[in-house]
Amino acid sequence: MSTQDVIAAFAEALADPCVVINRRGLVQYRNAMAGVDFPGVRVGDPLAFSLRMPVLVNAVDAAISANAAKSVELHQIGATETWHKVTISPLHLDEAVPAESFVIVLQNLTEQKRVESLRSDFIANASHELRTPLTSLVGFIDTLLGPAARDEAARERFLSIMRGQAQRMSKLIDDLLSLSRIEMRQHLLPAGSVDLAKLLAEVMEGLQPLARQGEVALSLAVPDGASFVVTGAHDELYEVFENLIENAISYGGDGGKVEIAIAGVRNQPGFDIAVTVTDHGVGIPPEHVPRLTERFYRVDAESSRKKKGTGLGLAIVKHILQRHRGKLVIRSKQGEGTVAEVLLPQRKA
Repeated sequence: MSTQDVIAAFAEALADPCVVINRRGLVQYRNAMAGVDFPGVRVGDPLAFSLRMPVLVNAVDAAISANAAKSVELHQIGATETWHKVTISPLHLDEAVPAESFVIVLQNLTEQKRVESLRSDFIANASHELRTPLTSLVGFIDTLLGPAARDEAARERFLSIMRGQAQRMSKLIDDLLSLSRIEMRQHLLPAGSVDLAKLLAEVMEGLQPLARQGEVALSLAVPDGASFVVTGAHDELYEVFENLIENAISYGGDGGKVEIAIAGVRNQPGFDIAVTVTDHGVGIPPEHVPRLTERFYRVDAESSRKKKGTGLGLAIVKHILQRHRGKLVIRSKQGEGTVAEVLLPQRKA
């Protein structure tokens, strides 16, 4: 086997993109993964022609000069933002002489960095959401222990506000725990059987007091004689539709009615059933719609807090539906209302 064959076999055995260069920086070989991720890298060209990044060029020069391994992290911002850990190592085919070839392995860290950023943002947002009511509670406690200690009217008013803030923290903690539980089971397919028509009737019955309070009429349309049974976890799917209908009442209830409908679908590959929750409120500006399922994302933060929203409801919905191999689609027009559509596969007999 020739030296080139050895280099090729070695490079193709790696799971990450790999480029082999000689001491002059000319590309001797690139494996299949490198061809996919870095198509501009061509055999015979200087590596610097296709990967024009000073930090990488400097690391390669240092590795060649020292005849030793070097590592560097690359952060590229273009059409998409990517991170790679790049390791440049001498390829010693004969330990007695300096390496004539150097192996460059580019490990993609983009997903890892994205998860780290999400985790950091999540902790910061959760801390902020908890800190606000906690600060309020501490302030009212100090007032009750001091200036308002003997003011009965102030005490009653402050205790009522404190109760509301405590309930808000409790709801946030419940949602955080719910999201954590769902993510832990994300890879496990549910095994139960759920009749969506009956489930929706249960959810509506539980939300009738909220609807009456907001003067919103709820209606449910189910085709006669059709079966809408899915494979799923009853409590999780209940949470999905409770969140969606409660949102429709709270944020779109000024239209006076919220309509829930269930139907079969034929033009959605992989899905058989569609449940729509439609309100006739003010709608959502189009730039906000793609971000609605992000954790703690709010179209109007102040309005959401007043309505006791935690900013986690639609994130929970998205993760539950992913576990159920379902999908959430939100369509909205300002002045015309919002439609939240849940697509699910039907339970196979």
